[in-house]
Amino acid sequence: MERMVGTVVRGLRAPIITKGDDIVEITVDTVIKASKCEGFSLRDKDIVGLTEAIVARAQGNYASVDQIAQDVKQKYKCDTVGLIFPILSRNRFAICLKGISKAFKKIYLMFSYPSDEVGNPLVDYDLLDEKGINPWTDILTEHEFRNHFKNTKHVFTGVDYTRYYSDIIRESGCEVEVIYANNPTSILNYTKNVLACDIHTRKRSKRLLKEQGAEIVYGLDDILNTSIGGSGYNEKYGLLGSNKATEDTVKLFPRDCQALVEKIQVELYKLTGKKIEVLVYGDGAFKDPVGKIWELADPVVSPGFTDGLNGTPNEFKLKYLADNQFSHLKGNELKKAISDYIMNKDCDLKDSMESQGTTPRRLTDLIGSLCDLTSGSGDKGTPIVYIQGYFDNYSV
Repeated sequence: MERMVGTVVRGLRAPIITKGDDIVEITVDTVIKASKCEGFSLRDKDIVGLTEAIVARAQGNYASVDQIAQDVKQKYKCDTVGLIFPILSRNRFAICLKGISKAFKKIYLMFSYPSDEVGNPLVDYDLLDEKGINPWTDILTEHEFRNHFKNTKHVFTGVDYTRYYSDIIRESGCEVEVIYANNPTSILNYTKNVLACDIHTRKRSKRLLKEQGAEIVYGLDDILNTSIGGSGYNEKYGLLGSNKATEDTVKLFPRDCQALVEKIQVELYKLTGKKIEVLVYGDGAFKDPVGKIWELADPVVSPGFTDGLNGTPNEFKLKYLADNQFSHLKGNELKKAISDYIMNKDCDLKDSMESQGTTPRRLTDLIGSLCDLTSGSGDKGTPIVYIQGYFDNYSV
């Protein structure tokens, strides 16, 4: 019978993961049980994705606001800091801010505008044009900002993040002064000690600050990159990728993910004889066209993946083939011609006309985004995702 289904994605239900759980055993057991329960066979080049949250939970990779404060104090040894480009998120940043604020007497809090780095808006772009404000050059005080813009509540959460973050800082016993600017070096008008809170632009921000005379410069990736008082840590990303756990603790991005995925792959092979690819995934990399929010608040989509997930797609655009090389064919003749063409394609199609319009992104970003959309961030209870047929094409 002719094959009618291509890629299939299944969210797999797993136990609630707690500190000390064997995440390898749980993942392998969940995949095997799901295949038997749902009646699907495991195949070579299938993919298992497990969310970073269950890996970090199993590792017990947590830290308290006091441990954050201790590390910040050790690194800065001063009373005043400029805190620049925080993401507008109660889940991602509020608890980190609690800890940071406990380390200082005054914080100059500098927001990017009209939105944060991943698209959470303070104000609408069109309003900047209406008010004659150039976000690339204009530095605004809070008073000036609020005179121009009366409604600065987040479009989805309804939170006024300027007020919310300022209140957190004051409640920690620290003074706060708010600034809005998009050039990281603008903060040097106020202080030479800077903590860069941006995610994907952090290296550039820190470089520019140092070049322009900043005295002490760190990023969130430098905070809790080692254990402080028995805390969790992430040697590569520090506080980046962390989430709120309780009102006084954060769950950090997981460690040692590469060794983990390789071990899961080995264990699955022992039990099934199939070489199944494995990745740990966090936020997907996609943008909400209505809210303008780019989902990727983690430093990377996948902090660990097996070798078979390296690279980018190497695909033809089917409609291009149908409209050009084989426009004279129809039905089975067209199907056979395109199938044969795909079977004989080169290993690298980067410069070919036939591949234009295919997605030029890394496989891990595409597959991690697919996993994230499948598992969701709420109460689905499917932190493990099983994908079949992802590497198949029209000829298979």
